[in-house]
Order: sequence, then structure tokens, then C-alpha cells
Amino acid sequence: MTTKKSFFRNPFFSALLGGALVAVVGLIAISAGWVQSDGASTTTTAAPLTAPIVSKSGDESVNVVNQIYKSDGDGVAFIESQIPATESQSLSPFGEPEAESGGTATGSGIVIDGEGHVLTNNHVIEGANKIEVKLGASDTEYTAEVVGADPASDLALLKVEAPASQLHPLTLGDSSKAEVGDPVVAIGNPFGLDRTVTSGIVSALQRQIQAPNGFSIDNVIQTDAAINPGNSGGPLINAHGEVIGINSQIETGGSGSAGNVGIGFAIPINTAREEIHQLETTGEVEHAYLGIEGGTITPALAKALNLPVTEGAIVQSVVKGGPADRAGVEGGNTTATIEGAEVSLGGDIITEINGKKIAGMDELIEIINAAKSGESVELTILRDGKTKAANVTLGKRPASLEGTSETQSPE
Repeated sequence: MTTKKSFFRNPFFSALLGGALVAVVGLIAISAGWVQSDGASTTTTAAPLTAPIVSKSGDESVNVVNQIYKSDGDGVAFIESQIPATESQSLSPFGEPEAESGGTATGSGIVIDGEGHVLTNNHVIEGANKIEVKLGASDTEYTAEVVGADPASDLALLKVEAPASQLHPLTLGDSSKAEVGDPVVAIGNPFGLDRTVTSGIVSALQRQIQAPNGFSIDNVIQTDAAINPGNSGGPLINAHGEVIGINSQIETGGSGSAGNVGIGFAIPINTAREEIHQLETTGEVEHAYLGIEGGTITPALAKALNLPVTEGAIVQSVVKGGPADRAGVEGGNTTATIEGAEVSLGGDIITEINGKKIAGMDELIEIINAAKSGESVELTILRDGKTKAANVTLGKRPASLEGTSETQSPE
């Protein structure tokens, strides 16, 4: 994958995705799904694991990783998706063009009930004309049906007709209770190596990552447990054996390698909980949509640009015809170069939403993500030194960034 320099790495230009709209590039958001064209091969290099999890009882002779592996391993699915040949040069989860001859995408999944529902990442199965699933240590393959998919949160729900004896649902935990430093275990199929277990800790919380269709996923769990291509869709498990996240992306070192460098990202299971019912009943998930591109204001930035406030979200551009545009929100009208990238300045500054002050773009994203399409929100904005109110009726998020008037991140 080629790495592009992006001003969104700067705290000011934190990407407003999900509730808003922007394309973000950079080292982050390297999807951990494995796409392999016919005839390709993989070489795996062994690397040391992180420190093992020890029993919370204080008995260090108890191997908790082994216990979790034994109790939860059979609830992890191995997924193979047959990707048909295509004339288009669509991007794989690694940001590279997929081979026109098609191929096989492999990933992982989580058995969530006794009816055969399997939760995974959308990018593991997207575009497939046939999906085969193996459960636990069994070599029996089941053809899976796609019950529903949500590209914006990179989640998909599958169903297999497997006997009850082969279905071992995992317990879904509460990702909001995760704390930095908590021990975690990842089980999946990196590089097609099925039933692989790695361990580590929760290394950060409240991260944001970019879904393959360009929108943001918030409240993401960061972990140093080794996650590699093929782990996508598999569980991140806490010390109690409960699933707290769906392993989805990794950060790479920028040297062309797609391997793990100790930073992986898992979609919180609480996000999936909110979507599973919609996926099962309607086959899709409806998200609210604001339609702006912007960044977070910091005190340093406010001083450098002589801004009237030291926190809030500055609007760089507004999607033409989108909800914010219809409400009269304005983007920037001045171009400047920051860290080698051209950006738009002079746009509205959003300081509050529904009367609640916001510190920056991340907070705005979280509020919009929690809203529903059709819901009205009031933005308090600063423009030319004056405070204004903009009442926005949130729209339904488009399927992807393509086809919008949104400017892409400069290279």
C-alpha cells in the first residue's frame, strides 16, 4: 500500500467522518482482511508475543490465555469469500487494486447465537459470490447467507445452517467497561492460519478509524495483541472470556509491509450490539449524516490563525445539497498550506450542538453518530465574529463518499 501524507494526522485536522463526511488517508485504517489472488502465496515470519495474561485470582500458574482459547476457540469462525473476476479496479481493504481475475478473501467471524448467526467485518465478505464458513476446529464447510451488511461500520451478519452441536456462541461483553491496560486475547485466522491466538492489552480507547467506504467508526479499542491480515472479523476477548471488540484494522510501519507493528483496532462490541437487530430485520443500518469536512481547533491553532475561540470544530467544506448546506452552514474560502497540504480556512466554527459545547471534531462526530436520520439538531456557529444558529435536519448517510461533491484529502 502506498502511504500518502495527510494533514488529518494533525490534531486540528482530525477527520470528521461518520456523522459528517471526509476521505482520510495515512498510515492508519489499514484493513486487516486478507485478499489473495489465485496462485498467490504467503510467507509468515514468527514474532514474539506480548506478555501473557495471568489469572485475576493472582495464581500465576493458571494460563488464562489457554483457558480462553479452550472455552472460546470453537466460537470463532474461519471465513472464505470467493471474489468473482471484475473489470473494475476497485480497492482492496489494503488500498490496492484487486486483481481482475478475482480471488479468495479470508477472514474470521464470531458465532453469536444458536441459530447460526456469525458476525464479521463487511470487508471480509463484500463483493463475494460465495461464502464458506468453518466453525471452530471442524473442517466441515457451510455455505453462508449474508443476512445484512453495513459498510459504514464495517460489520456484516452471516447465517449458516449448521447443527446445534457445532454452534458455540461466544458471550458478548460490555466494551464501555474496558480500561487501558486490561488484558485481552485475539483469536482468528491471520494469513489463513486458522485458530491462531495472540494476547496483549488494551493500549488505548476512544480511537477513530476509517471504514473502507470512507466514513468513521468511533469509540474504537486499540490493542497491542498481534492482529494481522485474516484476523478481520474475529473477536477481541477480555480476561473473563467475553467479546469486547471485533478485530478490524491495523497500523502498519509505512515500509510497504502489511504486517502487525503492535497497533491494532477493534470495533467495540457495543457498536455491533446496536446494529445486529437492524441487520437481522432489514439487512442494513441507517446512519445520520451531516455532510461537512472539518477539523478540531486547538489553542495553538487558534493563536496561529487568530481564531476567536480556542476549541470547537472549524468547517473546511460543506457537501453541496447536503443537510449542513441546506441549513446554511458555510465552508472555508481561503486556501492555506499546512504541513505540505492545501486546506480551506475561513469557514464556520461550530462551538455547540443542541446547546452542548463541543471541544472538537471527535465530539461532534460522536454526537452525530448517536443521532438518527431525520432528527433535527441545532448547531451554534461563529461566523465573522457573530454567533448564529443553524438548524440542521440530518440526512441518511450515503453508501460511500463516491458520488458526493466532497473534496478528497490532498496528497
